[in-house]
Amino acid sequence: MRLNTLVIVCALALAGCSSGGSSGRSSAAPASASASGVRLGTPRALVTGLSVPWAIAFLPGGDALVTERDTARLLRVTPAGKVTTVGTVPGVSPAGEGGLLGVAVSPSYAKDHWVFVYYSASADNRIARFQYHDKGIGGLRTIVTGIPRGRIHNGGRLAFGPDHYLYASTGETGRGGLAQDRSSLGGKILRMTLDGGPAPGNPYGTLVFSYGHRNVQGLAWDSQGRMFATEFGQDRFDEINRVLPGHDYGWPVVEGFGGDRRRYTPPLLTWRTSEASPSGLAYDHGSLWAGALAGRRLWQVPVTANGTTGTPVPHFEGRYGRLRAVVTAPDGSLWVSTSNRDGRGSPAQGDDRILVIPVR
Repeated sequence: MRLNTLVIVCALALAGCSSGGSSGRSSAAPASASASGVRLGTPRALVTGLSVPWAIAFLPGGDALVTERDTARLLRVTPAGKVTTVGTVPGVSPAGEGGLLGVAVSPSYAKDHWVFVYYSASADNRIARFQYHDKGIGGLRTIVTGIPRGRIHNGGRLAFGPDHYLYASTGETGRGGLAQDRSSLGGKILRMTLDGGPAPGNPYGTLVFSYGHRNVQGLAWDSQGRMFATEFGQDRFDEINRVLPGHDYGWPVVEGFGGDRRRYTPPLLTWRTSEASPSGLAYDHGSLWAGALAGRRLWQVPVTANGTTGTPVPHFEGRYGRLRAVVTAPDGSLWVSTSNRDGRGSPAQGDDRILVIPVR
């Protein structure tokens, strides 16, 4: 039996839940109240005219670094909406779903000034770092190579966990067997030191933290330090997973719920793929917030005290198109990027943009 799919959720709880097929958008939307009492204010466009802004990471002073997948540009965006180009990351080979993807800022940035990027080179996906002193990209050093790349499923999210180690999500590039092969870096969540070595305590003494993933593009931790990830399904079920070290999340043997639970860790919840294709993930005000590409909405997923998930709630359905990055800003708002110029959307005037959504 497949439990907790959004088909059931919609039937029981969400009036007006749809398949996400609408691509219409408006420049303003009313505030949205959720079942948990959290209220979202009206989104405002902070920045417009971007080209597939894929990831957002905040610097200590409140400015954000933003990657553009297809141009390989790294941008700096202020809370007032001023945009400057830090530089173009060398060695990026954009094609299909590959290009300049994740970005992360060192938790000890005040001392080391390290910025990390995940990008597609001509033959593989790589993780590199450079020291940023407001003077562009210089001294780029590759710290991980050999992550499989393809036209699809390159993963690409970078995030520092509460343990101050760097986590990276990788895809299986459409070759499902890579996800079950622990000697491959494809279809995994990786955990590493600032130098790109296996972090202490990794389950296999390698970079691999968890495996059996199809294409993870969202990583987040709640206030208790529990780790969650969004994952693209194939034809039936997208997922949110609670990520634990050494666990096998089942791909390509299992999509959604099913299979031997002693061997494969089941998801916390699933959606139909038309409702989600979940990418960026953030935690704020007791909920996970997931950007939906095909679903063209922002999903709120309440997290309970014991780490399970409550009934998902959709926000801004069809109003802004495909939603990619979702991050919590220093002021508690959500910054959300659209992805309507990625070849699968219908760009509106002003796309792509970064939206600021108050949370209260």
